Amino acid sequence: MVRHNNIRLRQNNFDLLRLLFAGVVCLVHASVLSGFQSLAWIPNILSSEIAVRSFFVLSGFLIFMSYERSSSLSSYFNKRIRRIYPAYFTVVIICAISMVTISTNTIADYFSFAWLKYLLSNLTFLNFIQHELPGVFETNKMAAVNGALWTLKIEVMFYLTVPLFVLLFRKFSLLPTLVIIYCLSIAYVELMSVMAAQTESPVYTMLGHQLPGQLSYFIAGAFFYYYLPLFERFIGYFLGFSISVLVINMFYALPFLEPFCLAAVVVFFGLFLYVGNVGKFGDFSYGVYILHFPIIQMLLYLDYFHDAPWQFLATVVFTTVIGAIALWHLIEKRFLLRKSHYVSATSSNDHNVPNGGSA
Repeated sequence: MVRHNNIRLRQNNFDLLRLLFAGVVCLVHASVLSGFQSLAWIPNILSSEIAVRSFFVLSGFLIFMSYERSSSLSSYFNKRIRRIYPAYFTVVIICAISMVTISTNTIADYFSFAWLKYLLSNLTFLNFIQHELPGVFETNKMAAVNGALWTLKIEVMFYLTVPLFVLLFRKFSLLPTLVIIYCLSIAYVELMSVMAAQTESPVYTMLGHQLPGQLSYFIAGAFFYYYLPLFERFIGYFLGFSISVLVINMFYALPFLEPFCLAAVVVFFGLFLYVGNVGKFGDFSYGVYILHFPIIQMLLYLDYFHDAPWQFLATVVFTTVIGAIALWHLIEKRFLLRKSHYVSATSSNDHNVPNGGSA
């Protein structure tokens, strides 16, 4: 069992980074889904893809820490379920029921087999089976109700595989096992890219973005958790090498180095340059992430801002933030364990253990 006693694990920027990454995804989706020319600059300077990969890096760091700090397997899964599912369940149910008010179908036609298929597939993280609700958002650029949920099934699979990975780490050498899993993940992505190019089928591109393909970022995050003392000791070398690789990667792809180097930069900003305990107010990043897409879709459907892109963007941000705050206080926080640092932070502003440690 690995337990780092490090002040940076108590005073960190992980909550802030997650909120920033969720905000990036929200802004990019607002631009892409709306198609407003005035907002077209957003995807040019912000990358939702890098934001999602960075999420996976943080998950790798924090979830392996959560497992190593858990007293039992049931305790670990209990924390993970409490953290992710109540809010997820709430958003899926609200969308599934409330969207009947804007559906072009009758009530009887709306609550049909297609509706049940949407509900069951999304509640079980199988949203790829059914993205749309009957007669909803048919005039939008996309009809998907919540296209951001695709990453949640990957996150859940990460949760499920962590105990297996730790078992492998303990049975075999840690570093070789990490490297093998990391390389196999990248090899899978490269294979899917070759297949996509040869067959011109988008299926392979989609498969490349699924669990095996994203695993390299998760494992890279795990590396920096397990080898945190090494990272701190040679921080300058890690950063210099990683920044150089990421710059080169912008012009010449370095697929076997990019996940590791991105992880180094993300973990650096997470553990160094501490800006204060953002988590004392709560963790709104998850709410921002799972709420923003249906909010954007609804505003586009209502067409209140067809000639006012900046008002549209401001309304998206404001509504998403308010929704995330409400979701946190009404749902998420109520399911956390009392020892969660978010619960503790309400009475102590200087306590900031990252939420990978407890639900």
